[in-house]
Amino acid sequence: MMQDDASSPDAASLETLPATSGPLKVIQIGDTRYTLLGTAHVSAESAEDVTRLLASGAFDAAAIELCDARHDSMTNPDAMGEQDLFQVFKQGKAGMVAASLALGAFQQRIAEQSGIQPGAEMRAAVESCLAQELPLLLIDRDVGVTLKRIYRNVPWWQRFSLFSGLIGSVLSRQDVSKEEIEKLKEGDMLEATFSEFAAESETLYTPLIRERDRYMALRLCEQAPPGRFKNVLVVLGAGHLKGTAEHLEAPLPEDPVVEREALEHTPPASKLWKALPWVITALVITGFAIGFSRNTELGWQLVLEWFLINGILAGGATLLALAHPVTVIATFFAAPLTSLNPTIGAGFVAAGVELYMRKPKVRDFSSLRHDVTALKGWWKNRVSRTLLVFILATLGSAIGTWVAGFRIAGALFGSGA
Repeated sequence: MMQDDASSPDAASLETLPATSGPLKVIQIGDTRYTLLGTAHVSAESAEDVTRLLASGAFDAAAIELCDARHDSMTNPDAMGEQDLFQVFKQGKAGMVAASLALGAFQQRIAEQSGIQPGAEMRAAVESCLAQELPLLLIDRDVGVTLKRIYRNVPWWQRFSLFSGLIGSVLSRQDVSKEEIEKLKEGDMLEATFSEFAAESETLYTPLIRERDRYMALRLCEQAPPGRFKNVLVVLGAGHLKGTAEHLEAPLPEDPVVEREALEHTPPASKLWKALPWVITALVITGFAIGFSRNTELGWQLVLEWFLINGILAGGATLLALAHPVTVIATFFAAPLTSLNPTIGAGFVAAGVELYMRKPKVRDFSSLRHDVTALKGWWKNRVSRTLLVFILATLGSAIGTWVAGFRIAGALFGSGA
């Protein structure tokens, strides 16, 4: 057991703490001692460390590497299924929900193979604090904010590979490798999933690791400032121990709220990306106008090709999700129109029709977390299948827009035009 600051007034009490399998870093700030325990997220020993430390009676509060969303998911496993799906699609959160489900599936596979639930040490802290009536502080940044900041921080050409890498790794039907489990012993679900990218990308490492180290130090400063508690046990992954400790040891701002809120801010999309859908719409309509100005037959040919290409690709994409026939037909007719209206997407229409035709039942929500652990389960469960309908329809319509757009440009300005 590693100990620091042996000269502090309360350091002698450390000798009475039980031995731990993970490293301990002790930081004394004023009248408060912060004991940082580095844990492995797939380790029965780490869970036992937390339980023994909190049972020792040496601490009057505990802080853990969880956000509100992950804490709710842990204490209420059905929270994901209780969401209003229509609002999820309306608010543009379908991709985030799908990513959360995929991460949960990855976690469940690891639990089934190793016999240990990832994050068992966090659960042990939650249960111990509840049993002993100790304050529990949630100090990590919301997982959704971290994902969004990762997405905004990496160059646009890397985003597809990140998304496909995430989905591919968590939906693979192969056994989780020993290497992946070892990664989880140093980091968490996000770090293990993105580790091969983070090692080579500073733009990914910053929001995934460095920002969270700073964020957790700020949250401790905010929720457990010196003097509020006497001894605080801080439970966090071993990979965050060094960085968080360094931030705590350095002078922290008197008002941590401003900087903490800045780390919660999601960088807005560039003006170029916001304007791009409107530019494409203007170009397509201009193409139609040029076609009709040359001759009516060419104009209607361009309109027909736009309609068929966009409709077939978007509708065909919903077929891959095994959507209801009415959903496929509705998407076929809606996609060419929604592609010319940036305020509404084909995916929103497709998901809305699918929800109407196949409204998820109670058993779909109750079995959601289990179903998505297998690839075929995403198509079996009505909730996850509706998410697939939304994502695939959106992707199909986007591809159709570009294909049809280049087709129109070729017809108007290509050789022999």
